[in-house]
Amino acid sequence: MIRRSFVPNHYYRDVYMKLQGLTHGYKIVDEYHKEIEITMIWANVVKDIEATMTRFLNGLNKNIVNGVELQRYIELKDMVHMTTKVER
Repeated sequence: MIRRSFVPNHYYRDVYMKLQGLTHGYKIVDEYHKEIEITMIWANVVKDIEATMTRFLNGLNKNIVNGVELQRYIELKDMVHMTTKVER
């Protein structure tokens, strides 16, 4: 009830749109991963491992995606570790 009185109605929609538009850009992979995690917390998104890994992979730069997407990952931390290696 308190949250409704202080948080505007459009807040979650704006944060969710930010989450959908996140890209790797010029950041390092670890910064990009942290930004996704923080934005998911702000947006109140329940962690679905496959959806999170897909969201992470879709926002990466294409040259990194090409080196990573042929691998099979069970956990996000393994994918982040491999993308960091490819980035170097």
